[in-house]
Amino acid sequence: MTDIPGGSGQAGGADPEDQQARMGFVEHLEELRSVLIQSGLAALAAASLCWFWSARILDVLISPIAEQGIYFTAPNEAFLTRLKIAGMVGIFVVLPFILFRVYAFIMPGLYRSERRVVAPLLISSTLLFYAGLVFSFLVVVPQVITFLLSFGTQTMVPLIGVGNYFSFVSRMCLAFGLVFQLPLLVLGLSWVGILKPRMLLRTWRVAVIVIASVAAILTPPDVISQVMMAVPVLILYFGSVLISLLVTRRRGKGN
Repeated sequence: MTDIPGGSGQAGGADPEDQQARMGFVEHLEELRSVLIQSGLAALAAASLCWFWSARILDVLISPIAEQGIYFTAPNEAFLTRLKIAGMVGIFVVLPFILFRVYAFIMPGLYRSERRVVAPLLISSTLLFYAGLVFSFLVVVPQVITFLLSFGTQTMVPLIGVGNYFSFVSRMCLAFGLVFQLPLLVLGLSWVGILKPRMLLRTWRVAVIVIASVAAILTPPDVISQVMMAVPVLILYFGSVLISLLVTRRRGKGN
């Protein structure tokens, strides 16, 4: 009998290494699918539980304007707002679990030295994000609300809708949560050599302009909110430059 072309008795002449690589790729896709499904189910479960506390959470959110009062102008506005609150708070609650699942997914492909960096990075990023949310809600939002409402007159009184108010607060909190990631960004870019700490210190005037511009974009068009974002971000910037300087010196001594 004649051998089948592509031989070695394997159907279709498939290369064992190709089959192994293909199986490995499929397994990674299955694992990624599992991560996405588990993260989605966890967020859905947390959001469902948060729904039962959404009224109390809403009371906390509107505390900066409790004396002023808040209204809903459409029959479904209150329901949709509470639904959004439950979904957003649910995601914030399960965020550590989602990051842990992502870390577990990428961990097998990392070197030991990279694993030592990624885990603290994820933890620090999460803590800084939560810190930005808390700072925004407890410090910035009340001041900004008071400042903006001060522009009313005897004949022009505020009538704040709950949907618009929630969108305003959530954008502010999300913006601060993101900008509080600046220390990690500066530290990471300095670690890989893209940014030099001494250069960052010499160009601090440019950093002030950039941070002020970003604050003007991410916050409402008023001076108070822009200043209250720019000042802590500048503090974080110079603090991250100092940490980056210490880390790069230690790394240089280690080499």
